[in-house]
Amino acid sequence: MVQSLWQSSDASRFTNGLDQLVYRSNLIGADRRVCNIYGGNTSTKTTVKDFRGRDIEVMYVKGSGSDLGSMKAANFTGLRMEDIRPLFERGEMSDEEMVAYLGNCMIDAKHPRASIETLLHAFLPFKHVDHTHPDAIISLCCADNGRHLAEEIFGNRFVWVPYVRPGFTLSKMIAEGVLANPNAELVLMEKHGLVTWGETSEECYAQTIKIINEAEAFIEARVNEAKLFGGVKHEALPADVRRQIVSQVMPTIRGAVSDVKKMILSYDDQEDVLAFVGGADAAQLSQVGAACPDHLVHTKVVPLFIDWTPNTEDIEGLKSKLIEGVAAYKEQYKAYFEENKNEGDVMFEAAPRVILIPGLGMINTGKSWALSQVSGALYHRAISVMRGATALGNFVSLSANESYNVEYWPLELYKLSLAPAEAEFSRKVAFITGGAGGIGSETARRLVSEGAHVVLADLNLEGAQKVAQEINEKFGENRAYAVKMDVTDEQAVQAAYAEVALVYGGVDIIVNNAGLATSSPFDETSLKEWNLNINVLGTGYFLVAREAFKLMKQQGIGGNMVFIGSKNSIFAGKSVTAYSSAKALEAHLARCIAAEGGEFGIRVNTILPDAILQGSAIWNGAWRNERAAAYGIEPDQLEEHYRKRTTLLVNIYPRDIAEGIAFFASSKSDKTTGCMLTIDGGVPAAFTR
Repeated sequence: MVQSLWQSSDASRFTNGLDQLVYRSNLIGADRRVCNIYGGNTSTKTTVKDFRGRDIEVMYVKGSGSDLGSMKAANFTGLRMEDIRPLFERGEMSDEEMVAYLGNCMIDAKHPRASIETLLHAFLPFKHVDHTHPDAIISLCCADNGRHLAEEIFGNRFVWVPYVRPGFTLSKMIAEGVLANPNAELVLMEKHGLVTWGETSEECYAQTIKIINEAEAFIEARVNEAKLFGGVKHEALPADVRRQIVSQVMPTIRGAVSDVKKMILSYDDQEDVLAFVGGADAAQLSQVGAACPDHLVHTKVVPLFIDWTPNTEDIEGLKSKLIEGVAAYKEQYKAYFEENKNEGDVMFEAAPRVILIPGLGMINTGKSWALSQVSGALYHRAISVMRGATALGNFVSLSANESYNVEYWPLELYKLSLAPAEAEFSRKVAFITGGAGGIGSETARRLVSEGAHVVLADLNLEGAQKVAQEINEKFGENRAYAVKMDVTDEQAVQAAYAEVALVYGGVDIIVNNAGLATSSPFDETSLKEWNLNINVLGTGYFLVAREAFKLMKQQGIGGNMVFIGSKNSIFAGKSVTAYSSAKALEAHLARCIAAEGGEFGIRVNTILPDAILQGSAIWNGAWRNERAAAYGIEPDQLEEHYRKRTTLLVNIYPRDIAEGIAFFASSKSDKTTGCMLTIDGGVPAAFTR
C-alpha cells in the first residue's frame, strides 16, 4: 500500500499557499507509484498582491517540464483566475490558442510556461487539486472492464472520463462531470490517471493517497502471483551470470542503436523486471502499447522484446537476435512514423528506448545515462500497470495513431526543448586511466563540461571516487564513474571494461594516461626499474588500448584514443633510459594502432607534454628529487628551471594537456590520426620535425 508521507511538523513551517504546494508536490513525486517522473501536476488557488498592491486570486500550477519530486517554488506558474474563468464558457479552444491565452494570464513573465493541464485545475471549483498517475489507478483505467470495476470500488463517488488528449476539451469534460455529480470525490481518466482535490493542501494529499489505496486493495485481492504475466516461462539466470552475459552484449546493442546518434545505455535486473520478461505472456503484453500517455516520449509506443531462451552457451546467438531485433524495430518505427506523421514532423531516433530480454532483464537507451534511467523508471511503472490490469481483465492501450499524436505532440515536445543543448561530447563515454591524478582528473572535468560521461580508472580507487563525486555533485548523477584498475593486469583491464559496459554500454574515447617515472644513470638502471617502466608505460598502454580496440570494433561506431606520451618520447634525455624508452614505445604503439584502426573509424593520437608538476603523484615523489639532482638544483627550483628552458618561457599545467586531449577527442580533429602534438612550451630538442 502507498504510505502517506505527510508530516505536520514539516508542513507547519510553510505558511503561504505556494510553499505548501511545493511541499505537497514533493511528497507526491517522492513515490513513483503515485506519480511518474516528470508526470502529473498540482495546483493551489490563493490570494496575492499584484504589482499595484491589490489582492487578486491566483492559481499556482506546475510549470511545464518540471518533476514533482524535485521542483521548487520557481518551477510553478502563477495565473490570474479572473482571466481564466471566462474560458469555461467557450465551446472549443485549440492548443495554440490555449498556450497563447495562458501566457497572457501569468502574473510574472519569468515564470515557466504553465502545464498542459492548467485548465483542468482552473475549471475545478476547489482550492487544491492533484492530477497523478498512480500505478493502481492506471491499472484500473487500462483494464478493458475498468469502468465497471470502478463502480465496485467507488460506487457513485467517481467521474469517469473517456480518453481525450489533455487540453481545453478534456479540462471542460472533467469539470462538467464533477459539477454534474454532487457525490464526486475523484475523476478517473481512461488510460491516463487520477484527479483529486481538497479544501486544504493536507486534505488534498490525503485524498490522493486514500483513493490510490482503495484501488490497490481491490487489485491485490485479485492478483494470482503464480499466474502473473501468464505464468513463468523463463527463470532468471543467476545474478553473476546475468551481469557477465550483459557485459558481453551491451557493446553490440550500443552499436546497433547508435547508427544515427550515439546512445548511452543502462542495465536493470530488478525483481519486477525479471518476473515480467520471464512471463509466458510478456512477448504479447509488451507490444500492446504504452501504459500511460506520459510514458511515450521516453519509452516509445512499445519496447523491443527479444525472443531468446536463456542459455549461457548461446551468447553469439543472443548478439545476432539483438542486431536483427534492433534493425527490425527501426523499420517498424519508421513505418509507424510515415503512417501517422503530420506536416512538419521530424522523426526521432528510430532505435528502441527499452529492450527486454528473458532471463537477463531490461536495457534502456537514451542520449544520456540520466535519460536512459527515465526510460527505465517509466517502464517499471508500465510493468506495475500491466500486473494490475491483467489481474482485473485485459490490458488495453491507446491506438497507434493516438500514441503517435501524443509522442509528437508539440506541447509534449516543448518539454524536451527545455533540456540543455547537446555539446561536443554529449552521448560519448570517455575512459581515462590515471583518472585520480592531475592530468586525468582535469581531463575528466574538461570532457564532462561538454557533455561526456567519464570513467576514472586508477589504482587509487579512493582518489578516483573523490574526483567522480565532485563531478557528479556538479553535473548530475553518474556522469562520472570510478573503477579500480591495474593497467599491467590483463584480467583487471578486461574486468574494468566489462564493468563500464554494464554502466554505460560501451566506450567512445580512451585516454591512456596512467603513469610513473624513475630516474637513474644508464649503468645503474636495474632490470627491476626497466621492467617497471615497460610494464606500466608499455604493456599497460597496450592492454588498455587493445581491450578498447576490441570493444570499439564490437560497437562498430568508431572510436578515439589519445595517448599521453612525453617530451621524452622523442628526446633522449640523460638518466631516464627506462622511462624514455617506454615513452617512445607508447608513441610508436599509438601509430601502429592508428594504422590498423582507420578502417574501423578508430583514431589514435598522442600528446607529448613536459614537466606537469601540479597535481601529479609522480612529481610529488622521488622523481622530483631525482630530476633536481640530475640538473644540480634544489627540488623547489624545478618549476622555474623548466619554465626557463622553454622557448615560450611558460609552465605547463594539467588543464593545458586536458585541452589537447579535448581537441584530439573532438570532431575538430576528425580527419587526424597517428599524430603527435607537443604541449611543452617549446623545447627545441623535442620538436617532432
